[in-house]
Amino acid sequence: MKNQLTTILFVLFCCLFGSNAPAQEATRWRGENSEGKYPAPNLLQQWPADGPEVLWHFEELGDGYSTPAFANGKIYCTGMQDNIGYINIFQEDGTFLKKLKYAKEFEVSYPGTRPTPTIVGDLAYVSSGYGELVCVNLNSGKILWNKELKADFNAENIRFGFTESVLVDGEKVYFTPGGNEFNMVALNRMTGELIWKCAGKGQLSAYCTPQWVKLPQRQLLVTHTGDQIIAVDTQNGQLLWSYPHPNQYNIHPNTPIYKDGALFSFSGYGQGGLKLSLSEDGSEVTKVWSTSKMDNQMGGAMFLDGCIYGSGHKSRGWFCLDWETGEEKWHSTDMGNGAIIMAGDKFIIYSDRGELALVKPDATKFDIISKTKVKYGSAQHWAHPVVHNGILYVRHGKSLIAYKIST
Repeated sequence: MKNQLTTILFVLFCCLFGSNAPAQEATRWRGENSEGKYPAPNLLQQWPADGPEVLWHFEELGDGYSTPAFANGKIYCTGMQDNIGYINIFQEDGTFLKKLKYAKEFEVSYPGTRPTPTIVGDLAYVSSGYGELVCVNLNSGKILWNKELKADFNAENIRFGFTESVLVDGEKVYFTPGGNEFNMVALNRMTGELIWKCAGKGQLSAYCTPQWVKLPQRQLLVTHTGDQIIAVDTQNGQLLWSYPHPNQYNIHPNTPIYKDGALFSFSGYGQGGLKLSLSEDGSEVTKVWSTSKMDNQMGGAMFLDGCIYGSGHKSRGWFCLDWETGEEKWHSTDMGNGAIIMAGDKFIIYSDRGELALVKPDATKFDIISKTKVKYGSAQHWAHPVVHNGILYVRHGKSLIAYKIST
């Protein structure tokens, strides 16, 4: 009885002082629908010769590859310092406010933070590379709850650490620990208590942040594990279907793209992508086409006007593929492989060579409008850019850089 009373009081505390309003929108990895498309109504149609103006840059984030999240008029970006993960918090003008500790972070195999924090009101949800899933109060810095994926869900860590950004819907938190029993789970976002578990195909997690597909009859999460694409019903955790998609190291960081009743799932190491047609109720899929040409390793892809745009991995360069047929429309090696997002009506590409480019979407050619180099930071150029309120944010190692890309 005492334990029950303690639980009830804790839930009431969270409702009073936490982020409890159902109407609050959770931030998402790569923005709305995880599409990487950001509004930019006054976008510069061309950058200055030496690149867009740097409004500010911060050089003490700590090591990491995560992107910033935006909520409450603030910027939230993780970084590792002395093997500890912190959420760095800024005003939107770049003024540093504070940093909040959340867990020990991944200091081997490309040291640094991985996932982008998910913000809902005054609560942040983030996982560490070592598999600690944490809910942090952004005002007090108090950890409201945490889950050790190994201890609580029998999870096994993966080669480069957990990189999944937490997906929140209403009062549920979704995550993919991997393994035979708790392959994917839904937790109460206020308490961390288990709501449902799905055994999936019993494989390891595979670095992927799920795509959330909303259909008239149900909602499902589509993600990669090991060498399978799986779909899980968000209501009860039922495994709806799976489809084989192996690659050399079972590394699948790209969130699948959903459009017009179909899914495009893709990964590197020569595997490439495939388009799956989803049944009306989401209970099964049929293969439409596949390609090994656009084997994007971790940079995402962009759907626009009947085409898929993205880079390769073993297939060097950039590609445009026809959405209906998978046919290659063009291939260019004018830039290194990397991440792609969309600002207004233009692409922004950030390559693994440190190139930053404004690109006109064109199904006939790779049309670079402006190009510059990222001058701050060190380590790999892997973080996905983000656009917020007309400003382009690029994370490079310990640096966060804000570029003026709008008039």
